[in-house]
Amino acid sequence: VLCRPIDGILIGAVVSIAALMLRGRTAASRDHVMGAPVNTSPRSSTASICRSPIRVSSSPLSSGKALRGDIAVYSAVTYERPPPTTTYLASRIEKSLESILDGEANTRVVDSWRYLSLDYEHKAYVGTDPTKTAETSNCHQQAHSYVPDLTVQPYWDVQGAEWRQKLEANWEEIRDEFVQVISDPEYLQANAANVWVGGQSDTAREYGAGWKTLGLLDRGVWDPVNSHVFPKTAKIIHDSGIPAVEAFFASMEANSAIQLHTDNANFVLTTHLPLIVPENGKNKCRITVGDDTQQWLEGKMMMFDTSILHDAVNESNEKRYILMFRVWHPDLSEKERNALQFALDALSVPELISESPEERKMAAKQVATMRTFPDLRKLKPKKLPTPVKKWRAKIGGDNEEGDEFGNPSTDKLALEDMKLRKKSKKKNRKQSNGKGMGGGFGG
Repeated sequence: VLCRPIDGILIGAVVSIAALMLRGRTAASRDHVMGAPVNTSPRSSTASICRSPIRVSSSPLSSGKALRGDIAVYSAVTYERPPPTTTYLASRIEKSLESILDGEANTRVVDSWRYLSLDYEHKAYVGTDPTKTAETSNCHQQAHSYVPDLTVQPYWDVQGAEWRQKLEANWEEIRDEFVQVISDPEYLQANAANVWVGGQSDTAREYGAGWKTLGLLDRGVWDPVNSHVFPKTAKIIHDSGIPAVEAFFASMEANSAIQLHTDNANFVLTTHLPLIVPENGKNKCRITVGDDTQQWLEGKMMMFDTSILHDAVNESNEKRYILMFRVWHPDLSEKERNALQFALDALSVPELISESPEERKMAAKQVATMRTFPDLRKLKPKKLPTPVKKWRAKIGGDNEEGDEFGNPSTDKLALEDMKLRKKSKKKNRKQSNGKGMGGGFGG
């Protein structure tokens, strides 16, 4: 249902099942089912079912060029409900979704599941800039996993979110733990799982080779191994209350670019907490969503819709690191989130939709256990981390050439920043206990 930016940390779980349900279907029959005009012209392959009357045809990726393709205009402004799924597995999941959504007036989550079974790919021009047209704008939404009638906008304001405040308040602690771990490649390799995974598909690799990830939370399930490698970060994320479906560190190589692409799911939004941004504030590291460009700033969270075409660039000579989240779309109700989560869980634990009540009960217990936050005290590391003194010395001189686990010059800058902050805190404490500050609270 969901996929990680570029190739899918949420693993596109439903696609394999959908493929089994698609044999013998044609693009024309899909257009007919969606209630839009049928057009078998090679200019257009999919109907746009949303409030926008514009649709965008499929187009192969070419470096730096928009995926807009040719544009056809239709008058449909609402969508018609697709028919119920008919295959055994899909219909079982659909019935479970309806049960979870009991009493919910909105049917869009069930409709989303039906769309997926029809191999429907939503494509629409969603730009609002009066100076641009569908032909000149990159503000196009493309989503194979599509929930109808969700608000579409490139960037979202998260200033009032309590979880943002908690994460930003602790971003330096997250960064410090991150820097210490990645600066010890032997410790990282011995203890972590799936270290700096790149694009796994041909399409993903075409977007750019410089983007890699290290996961903490996947489809609502905490990674029990990596959570122990980054215990402070895992706890801060968990305690923040962020409505995350996934969380992971992401690196971007120096002097690299991620080409224009879409993440193919509109019911999650992407959130970044920048940890290390080379030449921070100098506009060297940027992301463009649709037609709007923003720079990453250390410790400042940003949220955007990656079902809209987007690309990114790192024009500095050092790696950029962020902590990245996929969060539920704010328009979704709690029941709708639970239903979507059930669909993800059912793909991991098929017994959730078994005909046997006992099997379903056992599967539900298994899922509950999987989604429990790990006890960070239990797992002992296979290799102890480098002692602080040796770690600092290593960053300072022994590893100047760098390796695939991190950029020494960036890590060194981060370490120096950490030292300065610690000195400043010590100085402030001394002052607060001395003559200058009067001993603290009015003493």
